[in-house]
Amino acid sequence: MLGYFVATVLFGALVAPLLFWAAEALAARGILPGLAQYGFESFFHRSLLLGAILFLWPLLRSLRVRDSAALGLEPNRRWGRDVLLGFLLSMLPVIICEIGLIRTGVYSLRDSPDWAALVKIVPAAIIVPVLEESLFRGLLLGVLLRGLRPWPANFLSAAIFSIIHFLKAPDETSSVVQWQSGFISLDHAFDQFRDPMLVLAGFSTIFVIGLVLADSRIRTRSLWMPIGLHAGWILSSMTFGKIARREMLALPWIGKSLLVGLVPLAVCLVSWGLLRLWLKYALPRRA
Repeated sequence: MLGYFVATVLFGALVAPLLFWAAEALAARGILPGLAQYGFESFFHRSLLLGAILFLWPLLRSLRVRDSAALGLEPNRRWGRDVLLGFLLSMLPVIICEIGLIRTGVYSLRDSPDWAALVKIVPAAIIVPVLEESLFRGLLLGVLLRGLRPWPANFLSAAIFSIIHFLKAPDETSSVVQWQSGFISLDHAFDQFRDPMLVLAGFSTIFVIGLVLADSRIRTRSLWMPIGLHAGWILSSMTFGKIARREMLALPWIGKSLLVGLVPLAVCLVSWGLLRLWLKYALPRRA
């Protein structure tokens, strides 16, 4: 596993400039012009994800994982229900929170939302959960469960999940992209950990999200409910960012996004409580 993460990080740092330059070239020729709006850090994170996918096959072979059963996953005949339930349990509390943020003046509705950008959110809300849940809750958690009890494995996978998502260099770290820009981003990836308030408000929320996703995966022995939960959080938070704008910053209660602050943390805990209540009564009746 350590070799897998080291290879993924090195691959991401080396390939990120290539992806950035390729996107710039395509946008300059009028092909996928929307790529021009993304900075280098966006391509750095995408290259990390690409590396994680490419090195997945040799990792599975080295661990002698031949099927999903070796990772503690079972077929789920009610996968559609679990996806929908997870989606609703994550999305509805966030929507209620968003309404409250608008009513209190923390956010205000935009006069003219970017409807084209809203349409683009849907593919992201589908693709990202499938990829990340397969990697973090399917592979990583599955490997940890082979040697650890459920709760230690849950906490460790959530910690790795939150650290990876919290590692982000400032957007202007590489104003001029060069071959070493990926390694410069790695060098500044821990800058956010120097701000205790940001760590408390942002890191803790992502950590709890990781706990909820891992808990749902362990209890259902399937990835479908975590995928639904993940999709609901992405769709509700990204859509809100396009139709509303922040009017004030009130750390540690609410930060720059709905992933930062004690209020988002409380919303995640509400979703987790509802999820545990449902699973408590539904699991005994599963076929």
